[in-house]
Amino acid sequence: MEAVFQDWLSLFFRWAHIIFAISWIGSSFFYMWLDSSLTKTRKLPHGVKGESWAVHGGGFYHTQKYEVAPDDLPQELNWFIWESYITWITGFGLMAITYYWGAKATLIDKDVMDLAVWQAITLSFGSLIMGWFLYDWLCKSPLKKYPVAVFTVLFIAVVTIAWGYGQLFSARAAWLHTGAIIATMMTGNVFLVIIPNTKIVVEDLKAGRVPDAKFGQIAKLRSTHNNYLTLPVIVMMISNHYPMAFGHPHSWFLIALILVSGAIIRVWFNLHEAGVHGLKTKWQWPVATLLMIGMMAFSTWRPDQVEAEVDTGAALALVSKHCAACHSASPAHESFDTAPKGVTFDSLESIRIHSSSILAQAVLSKNMPLGNETEMTLQERATLGAWLRAGAPE
Repeated sequence: MEAVFQDWLSLFFRWAHIIFAISWIGSSFFYMWLDSSLTKTRKLPHGVKGESWAVHGGGFYHTQKYEVAPDDLPQELNWFIWESYITWITGFGLMAITYYWGAKATLIDKDVMDLAVWQAITLSFGSLIMGWFLYDWLCKSPLKKYPVAVFTVLFIAVVTIAWGYGQLFSARAAWLHTGAIIATMMTGNVFLVIIPNTKIVVEDLKAGRVPDAKFGQIAKLRSTHNNYLTLPVIVMMISNHYPMAFGHPHSWFLIALILVSGAIIRVWFNLHEAGVHGLKTKWQWPVATLLMIGMMAFSTWRPDQVEAEVDTGAALALVSKHCAACHSASPAHESFDTAPKGVTFDSLESIRIHSSSILAQAVLSKNMPLGNETEMTLQERATLGAWLRAGAPE
């Protein structure tokens, strides 16, 4: 019953998380496009930076952006803030349900570090908070005058953090936490920088003071960071179901390639939406494609791979020892009333049907057994892999 309740909570939180993430990312991309589409004409009112005309749903929309703010503040302003906040709240809730509630199976890998549950959860939550403070300090450091330098340091820091998570948690948890720490930086930008700075401008206008343009500039810088981090964080959040990525012994390197390729793709979108064409917008997709091909090639290289002979008897014994406790018509594992995802390995035929999944989850990665509860060794994984690659012969 507890497992079913946990699954329902996970489903509802995942549903909400995706809905609000779509809303946040959609509005973020829209306003990045809007900034890029602004044009300057002689007819613009005083203080207006540019304007944009758009058509949607049979209607025409006219938008103007001020350098700082209008002289007379309208009575009603539309704020796009809760999309970001609830995206983070539901995302953290989903992480707690998956990785804190089931910490022994999903967060902790004793082969990596034998942590107590409270230690693992403390390290997890504490790292998210610490990540925000380090990022915020970087943005306020003397490097803030050099945006490219800030992004370079941030890139190195995120890759280093990804490597560090790999020394603490299970492979899947390490990958997810890297995405979570980036998402925390992004929501922190909205909650602690962008919105407060905008409210300072609003209060100055209400009090009859001339707003300082620096608050808008700071908010714009953080918004730009969010723009370039969005595509990589999406990949990290959805790819925790793909062990060929997170299960690699050097998954931090794959994260580095994802950060670079995601940023390059956003460069193309930003230039394209600004009306830039020609050679400046010709290189991004070919380079990003080559990086993705590089990821696929790199994921096939396994430095810890062990050679083994095809041994049917040994392989079937390994399935029985390490897999059947959960993946059976009548699971013996205390956490499952029914086989996860309805997948059972009670017969040779069912093993063959799911052989590619077994190979991905238990041979090419250490994602299964969960938390490596049964202490499956590299040699055992190699033996199982050799048999599966041979077609699981009788």
